[in-house]
Amino acid sequence: HSPMYFLLANFSLTDLCLSSTTVPRMLVNIQVHRKTITYAGCLSQIHFFLWFIGLDVFLLAVMAYDRLVAICYPLHYTLVMSSRRCFLLVGMALLLAQSYSLTHTVLLAQLSFCSDNIIPHFFCELLPLLKLSCSNTYANQCVLTYWGGALTILIPLLIIISYVRIVAAIVKVPSASGKWKAFSTCGSHLSAVCLFYVSAIGVYFVPSTADSASKNRMAAVMYAVVTPMLNPFIYSLRN
Repeated sequence: HSPMYFLLANFSLTDLCLSSTTVPRMLVNIQVHRKTITYAGCLSQIHFFLWFIGLDVFLLAVMAYDRLVAICYPLHYTLVMSSRRCFLLVGMALLLAQSYSLTHTVLLAQLSFCSDNIIPHFFCELLPLLKLSCSNTYANQCVLTYWGGALTILIPLLIIISYVRIVAAIVKVPSASGKWKAFSTCGSHLSAVCLFYVSAIGVYFVPSTADSASKNRMAAVMYAVVTPMLNPFIYSLRN
């Protein structure tokens, strides 16, 4: 019932839901050799995928805040990270992630697709769908820029600031064992953050090349399939 494990439970559930939006469909397609999806199914898949991806990002930020309070303000930890505060932070993360997902889904539903609707991906991913549309995608691109900036620049920046303060606090610990104990509480979270963002940067920030579609698929497999699979190992082995 401690805040760290309450947040970890929500993070694990989010990873499970994230994998469930893409992996079962992908396995069925491989088994029956069918690579089609309905328009409604595609919109549903992208809505839930973006929702759980956004929730993953916000929960990583909340978990960084939890570690910051635990290490920098240990005497105030139980007061600051009360049950009410934890529920409030997770609730805010859910609402923000839903806003992110719903905005993209509503805008995407207004686009027209009038050419060969072949998605060069193993699930309905936002960027390939926008490239397929024959409508004006200016509004979609603006929303993608603003929300993408928040999720891939602002949130990581807040996490980095948290860890700068955490490292500054750990350096002041006199004993080596105390430093190791303080750092070990953050190692799992830092590994999960790096694993998630390195693969995401490979999709959204690396310049496009001739074989960028295949590289994007590989990066998407990393953050949509491999990362949720590895996170339980990262946290369980540490515990």
